[in-house]
Amino acid sequence: MPSFDIVSEIDSVELKNAVDNAKRELSTRFDFQRIDASFELNKEVVKVSAEAEFQIQQMMDILRTSLSKRNVDPRSIETKSPSFSGKTVSQDVHFKNGIETLIAKKIVKLIKDSKIKVQAQIQGEQLRVTGKKRDELQEVMQLVKTADLGQPFQFTNFRD
Repeated sequence: MPSFDIVSEIDSVELKNAVDNAKRELSTRFDFQRIDASFELNKEVVKVSAEAEFQIQQMMDILRTSLSKRNVDPRSIETKSPSFSGKTVSQDVHFKNGIETLIAKKIVKLIKDSKIKVQAQIQGEQLRVTGKKRDELQEVMQLVKTADLGQPFQFTNFRD
């Protein structure tokens, strides 16, 4: 029986490269010279720090651009509110990895409401979709791609 998995993963190598590119661009920007501003990557959290809140917003734009160039979907970003400490402002940027149970349930409901003859099962942080025909599975892929669920999805493990 044909099946595939719906996952939401971040390529950590591409994330590291995007942060490195953002650091490089930050060092060449004229408006950030003589300013204490930095990007720090720690596992899947990027700490953005600068002297003012508007600079944090500019740095977030630089980071989003770098992520887009490295094919890391900016929808996977989850930002926390900026925190102030002394003369610096910092903001943690988390990257969504895996599908949360609530979003997985929404996907399952979306598939059931579409009346496509497939079964969807939640398996931890991913979903397994099985059906009798490949065309039905491809319809489900298209349905999930077009649905706006707030995070990017990848389709892996396609088996006939």
